[in-house]
Amino acid sequence: MDTTLSSLGTRFAADAGTLAELISSLQRRGYQVVGPTVRDGAIVYDTVESVEDLPAGWTDEQAPGRYRLKQRSDRALFGYTLSPHSWKRFLHPPQVRLFKAEREGGGFRVLENGDGAAPRYALLGVRACELAAITLQDRVLLGDRYVDPTYKRRREETFLVAVQCTQASSSCFCTSMGTGPRTTGGFDISLTEAVDGDSVAYVMEAGTERGAEVLEELDLKEAPPKRIKQAEAAVQRAAAMVKRRMETDGLRESLYQAFEHSRWDEVAARCLSCANCTMACPTCFCSTVEDTSDVEGNVAERWRRWDSCFVQSFSYIHGGSIRMSGRSRYRQWLTHKLAAWIDQFGTSGCVGCGRCITWCPAGIEITEEVAAIRGGKTAVVQGETIR
Repeated sequence: MDTTLSSLGTRFAADAGTLAELISSLQRRGYQVVGPTVRDGAIVYDTVESVEDLPAGWTDEQAPGRYRLKQRSDRALFGYTLSPHSWKRFLHPPQVRLFKAEREGGGFRVLENGDGAAPRYALLGVRACELAAITLQDRVLLGDRYVDPTYKRRREETFLVAVQCTQASSSCFCTSMGTGPRTTGGFDISLTEAVDGDSVAYVMEAGTERGAEVLEELDLKEAPPKRIKQAEAAVQRAAAMVKRRMETDGLRESLYQAFEHSRWDEVAARCLSCANCTMACPTCFCSTVEDTSDVEGNVAERWRRWDSCFVQSFSYIHGGSIRMSGRSRYRQWLTHKLAAWIDQFGTSGCVGCGRCITWCPAGIEITEEVAAIRGGKTAVVQGETIR
């Protein structure tokens, strides 16, 4: 190497070969590398064995209720916006066995407690809004009196490789939430992809000591000013692409005052209560606990599974559900995400990733609903005004 990594934040030049070496280095350290790959007509997060598994030359087209995979004119590896998955499925998995027990004499014996050893994930391709979402999940699941042990084990073992956004979709509104498109911290390694004609190059930097240790294994040279300028320009273009807006000043108070607003009935007429938005959301954390047993009652298991406030049974208490209508369930979700979350955790629960917009089959759009409830304030989308 031409320079040392004694100073974190030094930016280095890299190429696709460097990324291949990075993946191999992480694997040698015992990490299961998870990153973007093409499957089932989408770019999803899954195990990545080599750089050939990455979505070279692919991008996505996203809009309310719409997702399409498209080919690019270059071989960019990270030239898409966001996967339908979020990283929470690896850190806060959809289902976890809390314990398993079997009958023994007049009592029972616990055979397994918890979900076993935590997997060591290296998450490759984490965007700025997703880093913000992980920070929010840390606050919810680690930052209070009661810590989620499953999340804690997985989070402590996770290595984060961030990727700066170089493009945005029509569903993105991270600039309104202050969460992107530029990553400013929370990563072990960050990389920026710069495309110049048929040439694809990268700028890499370490954000932690363990990130620096990984980069020290690679034959890197400090990035020349021209490469850094190209990378910076690519991120600035992505910021300029974000046209969707959400006015956040005074939003908490506006939502609390809008409990009986007529807009809740209008959106309920469209909402299917399918829970797609909460499943795709990178910060929603609600879960339920289910007990199961075999037919003879000799073996029992307790499972924790993702749940959603859009499901009628979610608010069930003795005597029935307290949110029977779609109106009340949508209101609960939106008000909790953008208002009550601030009271509970000190910040909004939305990072502006736009997944709830893209993956709503009815095309319900959160910034439009907020603008309507606020009584005339507007959101601008690609030059158009939503009232």
